[in-house]
Amino acid sequence: MTGNDVTTATAHDTGRTVTVIGLGNLGRALARTFLQAGHRTTVWNRSPGKAEGLVAAGAVQAVTVGQAVTASDLVIVCVLDHETVRQVLDPAAGALAGRVVVNVTSGTPQSARELDAWVTGQGAAYLSGAVYGVPETIGTPETFALYSGPSDAFDAHSALLELLGASTFVGTDAALASVYDIALLGGMYGMFAGFFHAVALADSFGIKAEELTGLLLRWLTGVAGTLPVFAREIDSRDYVTETSNLSINAAGLANILGASRAQGVSPDLLAPLHDLFTQQIDEGHAAASLSRAIESLRTTSRTA
Repeated sequence: MTGNDVTTATAHDTGRTVTVIGLGNLGRALARTFLQAGHRTTVWNRSPGKAEGLVAAGAVQAVTVGQAVTASDLVIVCVLDHETVRQVLDPAAGALAGRVVVNVTSGTPQSARELDAWVTGQGAAYLSGAVYGVPETIGTPETFALYSGPSDAFDAHSALLELLGASTFVGTDAALASVYDIALLGGMYGMFAGFFHAVALADSFGIKAEELTGLLLRWLTGVAGTLPVFAREIDSRDYVTETSNLSINAAGLANILGASRAQGVSPDLLAPLHDLFTQQIDEGHAAASLSRAIESLRTTSRTA
């Protein structure tokens, strides 16, 4: 590799090699973590200027994506979406054979399967990945990551992947990491929806968001302890309860919606949840656990 091909690293030239393609906030954090661990790290981005700080820290900047791919057996891709992954890697398709491509870009399970088929068609192994942590926490105990695909490919590179955050292999189907990802992110956005509604309602009474949020966080932290109980009920489909039943929760949520409408606050974020409660009550399950609302969401193939 000549000076015309890459910007040559001046440090961190020991250890294993890894390539990071895509240098947004998360991609730069991934590359920086490998560098700090002493691994020779090659980087590439469609906008070359984003590599400057990493090069100063010892990274190798590839001029082309093909050079980036050939630099390492492990190629990590972190870009906007799965369509971009294919667009970025396509010019380097001939160089992928024998390598492991780890895609930590968010996408759908279907697009993960399509990428898996394309990457394996080039003679490479494909791992789907999902990293849970903000860029500042990559490489710390606060971050964890999920991976799916061929187990031997994961095992071969698990030590490097573990540097990014506690790693969990969730299965050999390449789509599984994406399934977990959209499920976890869906839960997160549901929490945000509740937060936004709570803040809007409080604001309508002149209460500032910061005044409410400390109390809300304390309440949600405690309530989160019920989720494992709900999970057991859902898996067993045993919804018998003497505490938080659907009737009680439907009444409580109806009060929230009524107060919101009276204040001119849109009920749109929470009204669909009340609809689920009402459907289950209308079907005769008023005394069942709140968790039984999931039965109105299950797909036909999962319905008992």
